Amino acid sequence: MRIAVTGSIATDHLMVFPGRFAEQLIKEQLERVSLSFLADRLEVRQGGVAANIAFGLGLLRLNPVLIGAAGLDFAAYGRRLEEHGVDISAVQVSDTLHTARFVCTTDQDQNQIATFYAGAMAEAAHIDLAAVTARTGTPLLVLVGADDPAAMLRHTAAAHALDIPLAADPSQQLARLERDQARRLVEGARWLFTNEYEAALLQERTGWSEHQLLERVGTWITTLGAGGVSLARAGCPRLSVPAVPAATIADPTGAGDAFRSGFLAATAWELPQERAAQLGCALATTVLESVGTQEYKLSPADLLTRIEHTYGPAAARALQTPITTSTS
Repeated sequence: MRIAVTGSIATDHLMVFPGRFAEQLIKEQLERVSLSFLADRLEVRQGGVAANIAFGLGLLRLNPVLIGAAGLDFAAYGRRLEEHGVDISAVQVSDTLHTARFVCTTDQDQNQIATFYAGAMAEAAHIDLAAVTARTGTPLLVLVGADDPAAMLRHTAAAHALDIPLAADPSQQLARLERDQARRLVEGARWLFTNEYEAALLQERTGWSEHQLLERVGTWITTLGAGGVSLARAGCPRLSVPAVPAATIADPTGAGDAFRSGFLAATAWELPQERAAQLGCALATTVLESVGTQEYKLSPADLLTRIEHTYGPAAARALQTPITTSTS
């Protein structure tokens, strides 16, 4: 069975600033910031959280259904996603607006300053998840990623009404959500994804403590960058999975999305959560070593080598058959 991925579809404009943002900020002037960072590199890439996650699932032969809104400039992007195993039949293409834009500058410490223009994403709330599943089949899981907030709420409610397991991944939209909205997006989710900062922000937005959140979700997965991943479940010991070391960090953008692709693929293969997190970490490091969120290629031998070096032979043996079968 396939996974349906809802959320943003975007074009990324990725720039590199060869200095440190922190050195340009004056503490006493933070209320009146007016700065321009001279970047020495620009990459224009295809992205968006839903498209990134679907791309990774496509490379792993999960044939995901991408659900989101794109602009009148989507044709070439859509063809490329199809070539990489993504079903784009549920993408709503606007007649008037451009595909969303993500403009991000990264400094030498891998800190990022970004701006996101919604564009056609504003039309995502018009998509009917029930109608999509009637056409494409009931998915194994629906991931609700960062999107127009109305669309996120509509897809969450529809998934619950259709009794389809839900993965909640509010990420960048947490800052825009009201308390009731944040609570509705995460309550009842089988999987909850955040990074470390978003974990704290989610508690502030919902007004729920970590304990209260864990009472309302299945497993809460928190990515910690170089610290790996933490998996928490009510009544169970916390599971910590270390990151897969990167030979070099070319660009951090999209690593979290790649982690989700690997994690969800492994759960679709009915592997334990620890193995799912290990595969997710291996994919995240693969993306870290390339510029752009969808420019990487998957090699079974490379993935298994990374996994064995970091987690040992038993982990590599457990993941060998699904990885080699899906990427061959």
